[in-house]
Amino acid sequence: MPTVKLDETLEMYYEDDDFTDPWRTPETVVLHHGNAKSSRLWYAWVPLLARQYRVIRVDARGFGRSTVPEPGYDWSLSGFATDLENLLNHLALDKVHLIGETIGGTIALQFAYEHPQRLHTVAACTSPYKFVGVPSYRESYDLVDKSGVEGWVRATADRRLEPGHSDPAHHEWYAQQMIQTSKHVVMETLAYLSTQDLSPILPQINTPALVLVGKDSTMNTADRAQGMAQLLSNSTLVEISGGTGYIQHSAPEQCVAAWREFVGGLGRG
Repeated sequence: MPTVKLDETLEMYYEDDDFTDPWRTPETVVLHHGNAKSSRLWYAWVPLLARQYRVIRVDARGFGRSTVPEPGYDWSLSGFATDLENLLNHLALDKVHLIGETIGGTIALQFAYEHPQRLHTVAACTSPYKFVGVPSYRESYDLVDKSGVEGWVRATADRRLEPGHSDPAHHEWYAQQMIQTSKHVVMETLAYLSTQDLSPILPQINTPALVLVGKDSTMNTADRAQGMAQLLSNSTLVEISGGTGYIQHSAPEQCVAAWREFVGGLGRG
Protein backbone atom coordinates (compact mmCIF):
# COMPACT_ATOMS: atom_id res chain seq x y z
CA MET A 1 0.00 0.00 0.00
CA PRO A 2 1.30 3.54 -0.76
CA THR A 3 2.15 4.85 2.70
CA VAL A 4 4.92 7.35 3.40
CA LYS A 5 6.38 8.54 6.67
CA LEU A 6 6.28 12.32 6.31
CA ASP A 7 7.51 13.14 9.80
CA GLU A 8 7.97 11.48 13.17
CA THR A 9 4.24 11.70 13.89
CA LEU A 10 2.66 10.90 10.53
CA GLU A 11 2.52 7.98 8.15
CA MET A 12 0.25 9.19 5.37
CA TYR A 13 -1.71 6.84 3.14
CA TYR A 14 -2.42 7.93 -0.41
CA GLU A 15 -3.67 6.46 -3.68
CA ASP A 16 -1.84 7.16 -6.95
CA ASP A 17 -3.72 6.53 -10.21
CA ASP A 18 -2.31 7.33 -13.62
CA PHE A 19 -3.78 5.86 -16.81
CA THR A 20 -2.39 8.50 -19.13
CA ASP A 21 -0.27 7.68 -22.19
CA PRO A 22 3.06 6.40 -20.83
CA TRP A 23 5.15 8.53 -23.19
CA ARG A 24 3.96 11.84 -21.79
CA THR A 25 4.12 13.58 -18.41
CA PRO A 26 0.62 14.59 -17.29
CA GLU A 27 -0.36 17.29 -14.84
CA THR A 28 -1.42 16.03 -11.41
CA VAL A 29 -4.75 16.42 -9.63
CA VAL A 30 -4.79 16.03 -5.83
CA LEU A 31 -8.11 15.15 -4.19
CA HIS A 32 -8.53 16.03 -0.50
CA HIS A 33 -11.46 14.66 1.52
CA GLY A 34 -13.43 16.39 4.25
CA ASN A 35 -13.90 15.78 7.97
CA ALA A 36 -14.52 12.18 9.13
CA LYS A 37 -13.87 10.88 5.61
CA SER A 38 -11.05 9.40 3.56
CA SER A 39 -9.72 9.01 0.04
CA ARG A 40 -12.34 6.33 -0.62
CA LEU A 41 -15.04 9.00 -1.00
CA TRP A 42 -13.44 10.12 -4.30
CA TYR A 43 -13.87 6.71 -5.96
CA ALA A 44 -16.14 8.02 -8.76
CA TRP A 45 -13.81 10.87 -9.72
CA VAL A 46 -10.78 8.71 -10.46
CA PRO A 47 -11.90 7.03 -13.70
CA LEU A 48 -13.21 10.38 -14.94
CA LEU A 49 -9.83 12.08 -14.45
CA ALA A 50 -7.06 9.47 -14.55
CA ARG A 51 -6.97 9.00 -18.33
CA GLN A 52 -5.74 12.58 -18.70
CA TYR A 53 -4.23 13.36 -15.29
CA ARG A 54 -2.21 11.66 -12.60
CA VAL A 55 -4.64 11.51 -9.68
CA ILE A 56 -3.47 11.52 -6.06
CA ARG A 57 -6.01 10.88 -3.29
CA VAL A 58 -4.87 11.49 0.28
CA ASP A 59 -5.95 10.23 3.68
CA ALA A 60 -5.31 13.26 5.87
CA ARG A 61 -3.74 12.96 9.29
CA GLY A 62 -6.23 11.32 11.67
CA PHE A 63 -8.43 9.85 8.94
CA GLY A 64 -8.70 6.73 6.81
CA ARG A 65 -5.51 4.69 6.84
CA SER A 66 -3.17 7.48 7.97
CA THR A 67 -1.80 7.94 11.48
CA VAL A 68 -4.37 8.86 14.13
CA PRO A 69 -2.85 11.29 16.65
CA GLU A 70 -3.37 10.78 20.35
CA PRO A 71 -6.01 12.96 22.04
CA GLY A 72 -4.87 16.53 22.47
CA TYR A 73 -3.17 16.95 19.10
CA ASP A 74 -2.88 20.59 18.00
CA TRP A 75 -5.18 20.54 14.96
CA SER A 76 -4.99 23.39 12.45
CA LEU A 77 -5.76 24.14 8.82
CA SER A 78 -2.11 25.13 8.44
CA GLY A 79 -1.09 21.76 9.83
CA PHE A 80 -3.15 19.93 7.21
CA ALA A 81 -1.67 22.21 4.54
CA THR A 82 1.86 21.43 5.74
CA ASP A 83 1.16 17.69 5.63
CA LEU A 84 0.02 18.08 2.04
CA GLU A 85 3.07 20.14 1.12
CA ASN A 86 5.30 17.42 2.61
CA LEU A 87 3.53 14.78 0.49
CA LEU A 88 4.02 16.85 -2.67
CA ASN A 89 7.71 17.19 -1.81
CA HIS A 90 7.99 13.43 -1.28
CA LEU A 91 6.36 12.76 -4.65
CA ALA A 92 8.50 15.45 -6.34
CA LEU A 93 5.40 17.27 -7.52
CA ASP A 94 6.22 20.90 -8.11
CA LYS A 95 2.74 22.10 -9.07
CA VAL A 96 -0.70 20.47 -8.98
CA HIS A 97 -4.43 21.06 -9.32
CA LEU A 98 -5.95 20.77 -5.82
CA ILE A 99 -9.60 19.81 -5.31
CA GLY A 100 -11.14 19.53 -1.85
CA GLU A 101 -14.59 18.52 -0.69
CA THR A 102 -16.31 20.02 2.36
CA ILE A 103 -13.56 20.71 4.94
CA GLY A 104 -11.05 19.37 2.41
CA GLY A 105 -11.96 22.40 0.30
CA THR A 106 -11.33 24.65 3.28
CA ILE A 107 -7.92 23.03 3.68
CA ALA A 108 -7.31 23.48 -0.05
CA LEU A 109 -7.97 27.22 0.26
CA GLN A 110 -5.61 27.45 3.23
CA PHE A 111 -3.01 25.66 1.11
CA ALA A 112 -3.60 28.11 -1.76
CA TYR A 113 -3.01 30.99 0.65
CA GLU A 114 0.18 29.54 2.14
CA HIS A 115 1.65 27.79 -0.91
CA PRO A 116 0.33 29.46 -4.07
CA GLN A 117 3.45 28.57 -6.03
CA ARG A 118 2.51 24.87 -5.76
CA LEU A 119 -0.85 25.20 -7.52
CA HIS A 120 -2.20 25.49 -11.04
CA THR A 121 -5.76 25.76 -9.70
CA VAL A 122 -7.76 25.16 -6.54
CA ALA A 123 -11.36 23.92 -6.23
CA ALA A 124 -13.70 23.75 -3.24
CA CYS A 125 -16.75 21.46 -3.44
CA THR A 126 -19.60 22.27 -1.01
CA SER A 127 -16.98 23.76 1.30
CA PRO A 128 -17.47 26.25 4.15
CA TYR A 129 -15.05 29.09 4.76
CA LYS A 130 -16.62 30.69 7.86
CA PHE A 131 -17.26 28.59 10.96
CA VAL A 132 -17.41 31.23 13.67
CA GLY A 133 -21.01 31.98 14.54
CA VAL A 134 -22.32 28.90 12.71
CA PRO A 135 -24.00 26.82 15.44
CA SER A 136 -23.97 23.50 13.58
CA TYR A 137 -20.31 22.82 14.40
CA ARG A 138 -20.75 23.09 18.16
CA GLU A 139 -24.05 21.24 17.85
CA SER A 140 -22.26 18.44 16.01
CA TYR A 141 -19.57 18.41 18.73
CA ASP A 142 -22.22 17.96 21.41
CA LEU A 143 -23.96 15.26 19.37
CA VAL A 144 -20.75 13.28 18.92
CA ASP A 145 -20.02 13.64 22.62
CA LYS A 146 -23.49 12.35 23.53
CA SER A 147 -24.23 9.79 20.79
CA GLY A 148 -20.83 8.88 19.34
CA VAL A 149 -19.60 9.23 15.77
CA GLU A 150 -22.26 6.90 14.39
CA GLY A 151 -25.07 8.79 16.11
CA TRP A 152 -23.81 12.06 14.66
CA VAL A 153 -23.29 10.64 11.18
CA ARG A 154 -26.76 9.12 11.02
CA ALA A 155 -28.45 12.22 12.44
CA THR A 156 -26.85 14.42 9.77
CA ALA A 157 -26.57 11.98 6.84
CA ASP A 158 -29.55 13.29 4.88
CA ARG A 159 -27.82 16.58 4.12
CA ARG A 160 -24.94 14.73 2.44
CA LEU A 161 -27.02 12.49 0.17
CA GLU A 162 -30.57 13.75 0.26
CA PRO A 163 -33.34 11.11 0.50
CA GLY A 164 -35.30 10.66 -2.70
CA HIS A 165 -32.33 11.85 -4.72
CA SER A 166 -29.83 9.11 -3.90
CA ASP A 167 -29.45 5.34 -3.79
CA PRO A 168 -30.10 4.09 -0.21
CA ALA A 169 -27.15 1.70 -0.61
CA HIS A 170 -24.88 4.64 -1.44
CA HIS A 171 -26.31 6.50 1.56
CA GLU A 172 -25.42 3.60 3.88
CA TRP A 173 -21.96 3.06 2.37
CA TYR A 174 -21.19 6.75 2.83
CA ALA A 175 -22.26 6.59 6.47
CA GLN A 176 -20.14 3.50 7.10
CA GLN A 177 -17.04 5.26 5.78
CA MET A 178 -17.50 8.15 8.20
CA ILE A 179 -18.40 5.98 11.19
CA GLN A 180 -14.88 4.49 11.15
CA THR A 181 -13.33 7.80 12.28
CA SER A 182 -12.03 8.00 15.85
CA LYS A 183 -14.37 9.86 18.21
CA HIS A 184 -11.68 12.10 19.67
CA VAL A 185 -10.52 13.14 16.19
CA VAL A 186 -14.06 14.17 15.18
CA MET A 187 -14.66 16.08 18.41
CA GLU A 188 -11.31 17.85 18.44
CA THR A 189 -11.49 18.88 14.78
CA LEU A 190 -15.06 20.13 15.19
CA ALA A 191 -14.06 22.15 18.25
CA TYR A 192 -11.13 23.67 16.36
CA LEU A 193 -13.10 24.40 13.20
CA SER A 194 -15.83 26.21 15.13
CA THR A 195 -13.26 28.95 15.86
CA GLN A 196 -12.12 29.50 12.27
CA ASP A 197 -12.98 32.15 9.67
CA LEU A 198 -11.10 32.35 6.36
CA SER A 199 -12.77 35.63 5.33
CA PRO A 200 -9.59 37.72 5.86
CA ILE A 201 -7.37 35.50 3.71
CA LEU A 202 -9.67 34.65 0.79
CA PRO A 203 -9.20 38.00 -1.01
CA GLN A 204 -5.43 37.38 -0.90
CA ILE A 205 -5.69 34.10 -2.83
CA ASN A 206 -4.92 34.75 -6.50
CA THR A 207 -4.84 31.13 -7.65
CA PRO A 208 -7.66 30.44 -10.15
CA ALA A 209 -10.39 29.01 -7.93
CA LEU A 210 -13.53 27.02 -8.67
CA VAL A 211 -16.37 27.11 -6.14
CA LEU A 212 -18.67 24.17 -6.80
CA VAL A 213 -22.08 23.50 -5.24
CA GLY A 214 -25.39 21.85 -6.06
CA LYS A 215 -27.91 24.47 -7.16
CA ASP A 216 -30.79 22.74 -5.37
CA SER A 217 -28.78 21.47 -2.42
CA THR A 218 -29.81 22.45 1.08
CA MET A 219 -26.08 23.10 1.60
CA ASN A 220 -26.06 25.81 -1.08
CA THR A 221 -25.67 28.64 1.40
CA ALA A 222 -23.63 31.82 1.43
CA ASP A 223 -20.99 30.34 3.74
CA ARG A 224 -20.39 27.50 1.27
CA ALA A 225 -20.77 29.17 -2.12
CA GLN A 226 -21.77 32.74 -2.96
CA GLY A 227 -19.94 34.37 -0.07
CA MET A 228 -16.80 32.38 -0.77
CA ALA A 229 -16.84 33.21 -4.48
CA GLN A 230 -17.33 36.90 -3.77
CA LEU A 231 -14.37 37.01 -1.39
CA LEU A 232 -11.98 35.11 -3.64
CA SER A 233 -10.17 37.45 -6.04
CA ASN A 234 -9.98 35.02 -8.98
CA SER A 235 -12.94 32.66 -8.67
CA THR A 236 -15.61 30.94 -10.75
CA LEU A 237 -18.85 29.87 -9.07
CA VAL A 238 -20.62 26.88 -10.61
CA GLU A 239 -23.98 25.72 -9.29
CA ILE A 240 -24.79 22.28 -10.71
CA SER A 241 -28.39 22.47 -11.93
CA GLY A 242 -30.65 19.93 -10.27
CA GLY A 243 -27.85 18.89 -7.94
CA THR A 244 -28.64 18.04 -4.32
CA GLY A 245 -26.74 17.20 -1.16
CA TYR A 246 -22.97 17.15 -1.37
CA ILE A 247 -22.80 17.51 -5.14
CA GLN A 248 -19.28 16.06 -5.39
CA HIS A 249 -20.71 12.71 -4.32
CA SER A 250 -24.26 12.87 -5.67
CA ALA A 251 -23.28 14.02 -9.17
CA PRO A 252 -19.57 13.32 -9.77
CA GLU A 253 -19.85 13.26 -13.58
CA GLN A 254 -21.35 16.76 -13.68
CA CYS A 255 -18.76 18.01 -11.20
CA VAL A 256 -15.81 16.69 -13.19
CA ALA A 257 -17.32 18.12 -16.39
CA ALA A 258 -17.64 21.52 -14.68
CA TRP A 259 -14.06 21.30 -13.41
CA ARG A 260 -12.77 20.39 -16.86
CA GLU A 261 -14.62 23.34 -18.37
CA PHE A 262 -13.16 25.62 -15.70
CA VAL A 263 -9.61 24.42 -16.33
CA GLY A 264 -10.10 24.48 -20.09
CA GLY A 265 -11.27 28.08 -19.88
CA LEU A 266 -7.90 28.95 -18.37
CA GLY A 267 -6.15 27.47 -21.39
CA ARG A 268 -5.11 24.31 -19.52
CA GLY A 269 -6.08 20.62 -19.72
